Amino acid sequence: MAVPEVNKEMLRELESMGFPTARATRALHSSGNVSIEDAIDWVAKHENDPDIDQMPLVPISIEIESGKPPFAIQEVKIKAQELRRRIKRVKEEEEKKMEREREKERRHSGKELLEAKRIQEENERKRALALMMKEQEDVKRARERILKRLNDDKAERRRQLGLPPEDPSTKKITTPLQNTQGSSALNFAAMAEYLRECLRSLKQNHRDEDARVKRAFQTLLTYIANVAKNPDNEKFRKIRQSNPAFADRVGSMYGGIEFLEMCGFEKLKLNGSEFLYMPRDKVDFEVLRIAALELNSALSNPYFGMLSRRKDEYR
Repeated sequence: MAVPEVNKEMLRELESMGFPTARATRALHSSGNVSIEDAIDWVAKHENDPDIDQMPLVPISIEIESGKPPFAIQEVKIKAQELRRRIKRVKEEEEKKMEREREKERRHSGKELLEAKRIQEENERKRALALMMKEQEDVKRARERILKRLNDDKAERRRQLGLPPEDPSTKKITTPLQNTQGSSALNFAAMAEYLRECLRSLKQNHRDEDARVKRAFQTLLTYIANVAKNPDNEKFRKIRQSNPAFADRVGSMYGGIEFLEMCGFEKLKLNGSEFLYMPRDKVDFEVLRIAALELNSALSNPYFGMLSRRKDEYR
């Protein structure tokens, strides 16, 4: 067995076009050693053969036909270029198809991510709403405990004075610290404790918002001081609850409105708007003085609200 003889000129031309020697030799031999064009066509048809790059072997007795004129070199180059273009087009089509598949996958993944994000945000909103409702319920229960404590203290004072228990049918419903003109020192001490407990509750409900708590205390002190200094001026005794500054500084803080109600403000609806209003005859300077003292204490004492004398009682 020996390597078949092929046209040397055509072999060199194929090698100059980038074909390996073994492949070019096999192509020329298999295509009849006739022309470069036939050899290139043979390569295009058999490029996936497992032995295409193995040097062909033939019996020594077989003679290779030669002498036929080679195909025009320029036409061969054109044929090779066309073959390359066909291969390039096939690759481009495959790449476009793969890109379309990747884009489809990206869109599908994007929709899944958006849906997952929407579900996460919805769950967070539900958790925030549940937490807000729980906090509101806690504030409501704390206020009810304070009201009960006030009523118990009042009943105890009546008992100590030898007065009969108050008739529930004639009991007038008022806010805890209203109608206190002429109250005893014991009553004012109780009021101070309840005002203090309300401020403690506000701070504890916003324990991670020290700046907001301090601003709320300062704003409450401003409202109290304005009423005490200008009791006849209605604008200081009337607060619109929808006012952005009030809503941000006090209305949004759990316990802020309750503190003002303890000081004598009443909820009032006027022309479709909600107000906190203190009637002139309900202005109690002693209550306002106590409220101002408690606010000043809350602002100046860095440990205010951290420990409560009645923490077990209000837990």
